[in-house]
Amino acid sequence: MTTGTVTIIGASLAGAKAAEELRTEGFSGRVILIGAEPDLPYERPPLSKEYLQGDAERASLAVHDEDWYADNDVELLLGTAAVEIHRDTHEVELADGRRVPYSALVLTTGASPRRLSLPGAELAGVHYLREVGDSERLRDALRAGGRVAVIGAGWIGLEVAAAARRYGCEVTVLEAQDVPLASALGSELGAYFGDLHRRHGVEVRTGHRPTALVGSDGRVIGVSTDAGDDIAADTVVVGIGVRPNTSLARGCGLAVSDGVVVDEYLRTSDPRIHAAGDVASAYRPWYGRHVRVEHWAAALGMGPAAARAVLERGEPYDDLPFFFTDQYDVGMEFAGFVDPRRAHRVVLRGDVDADSFHAFWLADGRVVAGLHVNRWDDGIEPVQRMIRGHAEVDPALLADTTAPLGEVAASV
Repeated sequence: MTTGTVTIIGASLAGAKAAEELRTEGFSGRVILIGAEPDLPYERPPLSKEYLQGDAERASLAVHDEDWYADNDVELLLGTAAVEIHRDTHEVELADGRRVPYSALVLTTGASPRRLSLPGAELAGVHYLREVGDSERLRDALRAGGRVAVIGAGWIGLEVAAAARRYGCEVTVLEAQDVPLASALGSELGAYFGDLHRRHGVEVRTGHRPTALVGSDGRVIGVSTDAGDDIAADTVVVGIGVRPNTSLARGCGLAVSDGVVVDEYLRTSDPRIHAAGDVASAYRPWYGRHVRVEHWAAALGMGPAAARAVLERGEPYDDLPFFFTDQYDVGMEFAGFVDPRRAHRVVLRGDVDADSFHAFWLADGRVVAGLHVNRWDDGIEPVQRMIRGHAEVDPALLADTTAPLGEVAASV
C-alpha cells in the first residue's frame, strides 16, 4: 500500500507515532488523525508526575508541535469524536455528522478511567486522571492543600499521592487489596511501595473499600469505608484502573475481548483495520497468548508497528512489556510479564531499605520479569537480556551483589 487514505482514530501517542511512521516509510497518500480532545496529541505519563507537580510546561507534553502536522501533510480533526465505523463503505462517522473515508484504519482509542458507582460519586471535588485538563484541575486542588483521599493504590493513585505530599497535603490512600500494586507486583514488592508512602507521611489503609462519598452543599467532605469509619477529605482522587475504549470496534463487529483483539501484526478481525496502544489486546509470540498493556512504551512501540503493518512492511510485534514510575526520590523501571496463571519466585538483589535494588520474577527457574529501583548504572537492560535469554538462572547468583549483573545477564 503506497497510496489511498490511512485514517487513525485516536489522537494519542500511539496515533501520532503511527502517522509519523507512515511518512517516515514514504507513504504518499492521505493521513487523517481524528481526536475527541481539542489538544494536539500528547504524552500522558507526565500528567501524574512532573506536569501534575508543576515541573513541566504544557507545550512539553506534545508528541509533535503543530507545524509538524502541516509540514508532513497530516490532517488533524481534533475536538470531534468518531461515533461509528462503517465497514461496508469504508468510512468513519464523526459526532458532527461528517464522514471520513479510509482505505486502511488504525484504532488508537486508548482507555478511560473506571468510574466509582457509589453514593456521592458525582460530588464536586472528586477527580479522575486521564486527560491534560484532569491533571490541571487536580493540580489546582492539590496546590490549595488540605486533606486528600486517594481511592486505589495502583500506579496512578500512588503517583498522585506522592504529588499531593509534595504540595503539603494530608494524604490517605484506600486500597481494597492487602497491599498496594498486588496485581502488578505481588505482595512482597507491593508492600515495599506501601512502606515507601508511609515513610513519606501517607496513611495507607489496605483491605479497605469505600462505601460512599460524603458531601456537604454539593462538595465532597469525606469517604465512608466498609470498616465503618469516615475519612475526612477536601479532595478525592479515584484511581481504580481503566477500561479499553472498545465501543467503536464492538459497534462495527470487530472481535473484542479485554480490548480489541489483534494478531501479532496488530490486525483486527477485519484486515483493513489495525489497533495499537492501550486498546489493543495483541497476540505476543514470545508469550504464546494475547496480552494488553496499558503503559507508555506499548503506545510508543505499537503505533509505528501498526503503521508498518498497514504498509505491508510489518514484522510480528513482540516487544517486552515495559513501564516506569517516579515517586518521591524513587525511580523504578519494570520489564516483562508476570503471568498470573503460573507460580513465581521473587529474588531480590541489593538494599531494599536503602531504595536501591533489583527484583526478579522467576518461573520454572527462568527470569520472566524484573524491575530496578534507583539502580541506574545497571538499569533494566540486563533484566531484558535475561528474559530474552530464556535460560535457567541460579537464584543465588542473581542475589549475589558481588557478581556484576551485566556478567550474569551475559551468561544466560
